[in-house]
Amino acid sequence: MDWNSIALSARLSACTAILLLVLGLPIAWWLAVTRWRGRIFIEAVVALPLVLPPTVLGYYVLVGLGPRSLLGRWYETLTNSLLPFSFEGLLIASVLYSLPFAVQPFTAAFRGVDPILIQASLNAGASPWRTFWRITMPLAWHGILAGIVLSFAHTLGEFGVVLMVGGNIPGETRTVSVAIYDQVQTLDYAAAGRTSLFLLAVSFIVLSITYALQRNFRLSPLLNPR
Repeated sequence: MDWNSIALSARLSACTAILLLVLGLPIAWWLAVTRWRGRIFIEAVVALPLVLPPTVLGYYVLVGLGPRSLLGRWYETLTNSLLPFSFEGLLIASVLYSLPFAVQPFTAAFRGVDPILIQASLNAGASPWRTFWRITMPLAWHGILAGIVLSFAHTLGEFGVVLMVGGNIPGETRTVSVAIYDQVQTLDYAAAGRTSLFLLAVSFIVLSITYALQRNFRLSPLLNPR
């Protein structure tokens, strides 16, 4: 197996999960508590990667990060390098692609917290910030952990987006899914089978963990479509 590609994918997945935890929690909290009717449009934007073909999302990310874009020019001026076909570009694309797999479980977890408990904490004199960390987060940890696990696993196996944005640079952007594609193209079916079996085992373990968490907490429609 191509352990370098597996290590790169694991690193990319871990960084993506951490960033989604930081960025996804505020978004999920706002979606859970807001009464603004226009939130459905924000929810639709967050869920777009679920229905968009990965190559379409990858194309727009590639254009948005390219040297002709404002972000791409700023990054090139700052670092003297390009965002496309780099690990940093892959990370941005992975965060966007895995966004719903973190935000939706986070939002479901926050909505599952009893508002009476939150109001009781506020009435007792606790600040909203203290209430969030002492009441909401401990009660919602099942969904938050599930979102982290799902986003990690989803990033680990992504193909279309990483190929569009990162290409196939060994040690830099060659993820495990791209490695499997290369192994099949070179007719090395034995290596492709071993790597695919590894990803299958990881995916099974991740889903088992997620469903174990679901036994105590109702998660998003990603895993509970009812």
